[in-house]
Amino acid sequence: MTRLALRPMRRLLLLVVLGLVVAACGPIEPVLPPLEGLTLTLVAEDLEEPVGLASPPGDDRIFVLERFGRIRVIDRGKVVETPVLDLTHDVNGEGEKGLIGLAFHPEFRGNQKVYVLYNNAAGNSRLVEYRMGSALPAEFDPESARLVLELEQKDIFHQGGYIVFGPDGYLWISFGDDGFPGDPQGHSQNPYTLHGAVLRIDVDAGRPYAIPPDNPFADGIGGAPEIWSYGFRNPWRFAIDSTNSVLYIADVGQFVWEEVNIGPLGEPGKNYGWPIREGEDCFEADECDVTGLTDPALVYGHDLGCAVIGGPVYRGSAIPELAGTYFYGDHCIGWVRSLRLENAQIVDQNEWTDGLDPVTSLTSFGIDAGGEMYVLQKGGRIYRVDPVREQ
Repeated sequence: MTRLALRPMRRLLLLVVLGLVVAACGPIEPVLPPLEGLTLTLVAEDLEEPVGLASPPGDDRIFVLERFGRIRVIDRGKVVETPVLDLTHDVNGEGEKGLIGLAFHPEFRGNQKVYVLYNNAAGNSRLVEYRMGSALPAEFDPESARLVLELEQKDIFHQGGYIVFGPDGYLWISFGDDGFPGDPQGHSQNPYTLHGAVLRIDVDAGRPYAIPPDNPFADGIGGAPEIWSYGFRNPWRFAIDSTNSVLYIADVGQFVWEEVNIGPLGEPGKNYGWPIREGEDCFEADECDVTGLTDPALVYGHDLGCAVIGGPVYRGSAIPELAGTYFYGDHCIGWVRSLRLENAQIVDQNEWTDGLDPVTSLTSFGIDAGGEMYVLQKGGRIYRVDPVREQ
């Protein structure tokens, strides 16, 4: 056999060897240029006060909550004109009320279940389960509506309002203290009321729901069975980092302090102190009994903002340098900041003043099915947070 005839065989042998190396070592990750900062890419505008954003698992569509009662879809970069759910006839948008929470079931692709939290015409908070209809254009089937939970609300402020499924498959819910300054109804330090608390329920067992057996008051002794933690003023947004089993709860303050609370998912029953304390200070008192209260992980004063807006823990692929980073912002000033936990300590604190500052009238953050992050403005715009890299 001639040397010329051997060349194709050598090439084939080389390809086989390279294939074995790749198979043994795994795929070669692309080398990204260094991260210089973050920027905002406009995704949608002219929405009516967007306050929430979520995507079904494995789905490229983005579902947006408009506070006055509609859920709109962004599909392939365009806002679909017809809402998938229109509750404007039943939503009370007075004060801080409205359509404020949306969560897709972890098994959505099989069961088509989605959960919506809103204030009805009477002002009460309602958690309702829907199923996505099979007809096109896709919409939430109004005939499938099942009331899961209803909570009476007497005031127009401090409704809380976030819902998300945790890694345990349970639905987590936040409610504010439903009050004017100082929690005059005494809700937040009463563990037997669902106000001023973060809840955890099982929507797949029982009717209307079941209580997870490891909830701190699952037997009804010491507090309401639904409660996971309490002592909040208005936990408008919170985040669960499934990778590290950490819960981040941003609690909107009153006159002086805003706070972010951080705790392991394995430590239920914590009392975060409102209205005994605001931030780290005794509330309108020189002294107070802080026995049994959990300190906030981070506070900032009203010289730097007015209302903390909790965001997600970033787990997307576009900015791998920021994996595990928690984001939060301020509604009034519009800055966006971040931090990371390492050995239960806060590290890598950043204020993203270039590219993300200011986000005027920031109402919420959101993440899509791929883990990428968005910011929402009261004025109707939604932006995706993208990396800026060296050229």
